[in-house]
Amino acid sequence: MCSIFLQLFLGLILLPGLAKPDPDPLQDYCIADTKSPLYLNGAPCLNPTLALSSHFTTSALAKPGDTKANQFGFSVTLTTLANLPGINTMGLTMARVDIAANGLVPPHSHPRASEVTICLQGVILVGFVDTSNSLFTQKLEPGDSFVFPRGLIHFLYNMEPKKPALAISGLSSQNPGAQIASRAAFVSNPPIPEVVLEKAFQISQQDVAKIRKNLGG
Repeated sequence: MCSIFLQLFLGLILLPGLAKPDPDPLQDYCIADTKSPLYLNGAPCLNPTLALSSHFTTSALAKPGDTKANQFGFSVTLTTLANLPGINTMGLTMARVDIAANGLVPPHSHPRASEVTICLQGVILVGFVDTSNSLFTQKLEPGDSFVFPRGLIHFLYNMEPKKPALAISGLSSQNPGAQIASRAAFVSNPPIPEVVLEKAFQISQQDVAKIRKNLGG
């Protein structure tokens, strides 16, 4: 009987934590001490007596990103501990998403965060695929928002043929991670064996080589 109660007690403690990307903070704030030599899961806290308003503000998202830096035509600018140290332990990240005309943020996932995106400029087609392979998609115009569940493959596509698009996203982790599906499969280091890709995608060896070349591998 005692063992049953113990299992239930541990379940109540542990199960809620499994759904949280980041642990809850134990104080009002923990400004990241980016000069500390310690390596932690997060960052050490600056002495609270040294806190300034500037630790909680940033202009990192004010300027457009370079959408010509990759073949997909998108740029993502993030808040980080370097440009917004006050975000440490808060369990969130903000992102500016610039997408060139007909540009694409290709199918990708965030293993440690859910995401909510609001369209500020342009017309953006967004969508995600759940674990039953059902697609949920929506056309966003300025002011519209969309939620991407944690860990699921999703995309953003600028439907405007001549105008750039702009979106702002909030993610539920200070280190959400991002993995582009196509690059993970075809340009990993070391590379996934060709026979695996051929069977997984039902393509030829020549197709594998072409895709790797197109993706910069």
